[in-house]
Amino acid sequence: MIHVRSFARLALLALATGLSGCSASDDSDASTSEDDLTSLTARSRTLTFAGVVYVAPGTSDSSIIATVRKQTQSAFGALREANVGVNSRELKDVDAKTFVKSDVTVVDPAIANDPGRKLMRVAYTFTDNAVVPTPMAKRSSIALGVLNPNYEAQNQRVFDECTTRDAHATEFRNGSLWYVFDPSLKTCTTAMAKEQKAIDADRTKIGGSNVRLPKSEVERLYIPTVMALGRDATNTKISYPEYDRLYAGGVEPGKVVIGMVSGMMADWAAGEHHELFEDQGYDMWFGGLREIFAARPGMKLASIEPKEDLTAFVVDGKTYTFPTFDDLIKFELDRVNPSGITSTTRPKLQAAIAQKLGLHWITFEAPVQVTVAGKTTPVTIKLQTYFGAEGDSTPHKRAIKTSDIFVYNGHSYIGYGPLDPSRFTAADFPKSYQVMMINGCVSYNYYEKDYFPLKTGGTANLELVTNGLESWVNESGPAMGRFVGAFIDGKMNSYTAILKAAQFKGYGYSWGQDALRVVDGELDNVYDPKKKPITVK
Repeated sequence: MIHVRSFARLALLALATGLSGCSASDDSDASTSEDDLTSLTARSRTLTFAGVVYVAPGTSDSSIIATVRKQTQSAFGALREANVGVNSRELKDVDAKTFVKSDVTVVDPAIANDPGRKLMRVAYTFTDNAVVPTPMAKRSSIALGVLNPNYEAQNQRVFDECTTRDAHATEFRNGSLWYVFDPSLKTCTTAMAKEQKAIDADRTKIGGSNVRLPKSEVERLYIPTVMALGRDATNTKISYPEYDRLYAGGVEPGKVVIGMVSGMMADWAAGEHHELFEDQGYDMWFGGLREIFAARPGMKLASIEPKEDLTAFVVDGKTYTFPTFDDLIKFELDRVNPSGITSTTRPKLQAAIAQKLGLHWITFEAPVQVTVAGKTTPVTIKLQTYFGAEGDSTPHKRAIKTSDIFVYNGHSYIGYGPLDPSRFTAADFPKSYQVMMINGCVSYNYYEKDYFPLKTGGTANLELVTNGLESWVNESGPAMGRFVGAFIDGKMNSYTAILKAAQFKGYGYSWGQDALRVVDGELDNVYDPKKKPITVK
C-alpha cells in the first residue's frame, strides 16, 4: 500500500482517451459470462500483446517459457504504471502453443565480414484479463513496451531512463525493478527512439532481413509493444451477496462471523518499522471499528485473546480507566483524554493501550433478530479482529478458516507476503459460503486467480473483492469498516452499494477512489431481496 499518490498522470490518461467516464448500470440487460467482474470504477477488458525473445537453437519449450516470463513480467510494471491491472500473476501464464520459432543469423556490423552466430527467434502472443479505468472503456490499445529478458545486466540504465527515480522506484531498483518500469516516461520514450534509430542504421549496414539481424536488434534493452484491449467484460447487472446463506450460519451455527486482519502500514519495502501505536495502520484500524459499530449498533466487547484488562492502564504508577471500548476509540481518534493526561504522558498511555490491543484477537458481538420468509431466529453478529499483522500467515489463516466474511487491510508485499496463495491449501478455507476482501496493492493480480481453485465449490462458495491498482493507507481503515458495515447494517445492499460504501474519499478521479476495485465470483449468486426479503433488528 502507498501513502500518497499523484493523480496528474491519471488526469492526462483520461484526457488522452478522449472519452468521458462511465459507470455500471444496474438496469442493463447486457449478457454476462463467468469472466465478468463487478466494479464501480473499472472495466474488465481482455488484453493481448505480441513479444519476441532470442534463444540458442534447440532450446526446450520449458526454458523458452522461463525466458518469456522474464519479459512479460516487465509488462506488469508497464501496465501498472499505465493504470491497467492484469489477472495473471506477474503475467506468468505464458502459452507455449503461441510460439512461432524461426532460425536467424545475428551479425555485428562493427566486425568486417562477420559470419554471424545462429540463434532461434521465438515470437509469442500473451493474452490475459485486465481491468482499466472507466475512461479507457472503449480504448482499443495502449502503446507501451517490455524489457529484454536480460535487462538486469543494465539495471542502472533502466532505473535512470524508465522509472520516476523517486523514493518509491528506489525501493524496487534491486531485484524488483520490473515493478516500477514505466515506458511512458519521456526519458524512456527518448531512449527507446534512440535505440531504434541505431537498430535501423545497423540493419541498413548489413542488409538486414527477417533471417539476418543486427546484433543491436537482438540485444536491444527496450522493445516497443502495443497492448491491444478487447471486449468489455464488465458485469452490468445488479448482484447481491448471498445474505440468506450468511444469516443461516456458516462457520458457526447461529452466527455471522467477520474476521478483520489489519496490517502494519510502515513502508516494508523501505525497511521501515514503527511501534504499534505509532504506525499509521493503528489509527486506520480504530477508524474501521468505529464505522462497523456505527453500521451495527449494539456491538459489545466479548473477549480478548490473550486475555487483558481493557478498562485500566497504568502509566508512571497512575491508573487510567476507560469504561467502554468506545472510550478507547475516542482517546485515540478524537484525543478525548482521561483526567490528568499531559502531552508527556499521552504517548506513554497510547503505548500501554497498544501493548494490550496489538497482536491480540479482540471479539465483539451484537445479538440481532433475523426474519427470513416470515420466520424469525436469533443470530449473533460476531467480529473478530487483529491488528499488527506483518509477514506471518498465522493470523490470516486463522481469520480465513473461521470467518464468513474475511477482510484484510495492509501491504501485499508484491504478492509474496502472508496471503500468497502458495502458502495455502484447501484445508485453510471453510467449506461454507464466504466473502473475502483483500485491500492491498494490486491484489487482483496476486490473489484473485489463484484462490478460487483452493475453495471447495469455487465461485459457488466464494466471492473475492480485490484491487486492480495500488491502494492507499490513508482512509483505508474507515473504508474497510464501511465495507463490513454494508454487509451487516440490515439493508441487504447490492455489491454496487457495498463498493460505493467502501470507496476512499477526497480523491479527484473516480478510479482513484477505490484503486480499480472489482468483485469476482458473484455472477452465480441467486439471492434477490425482492424475492426473499430479510430483516435484521
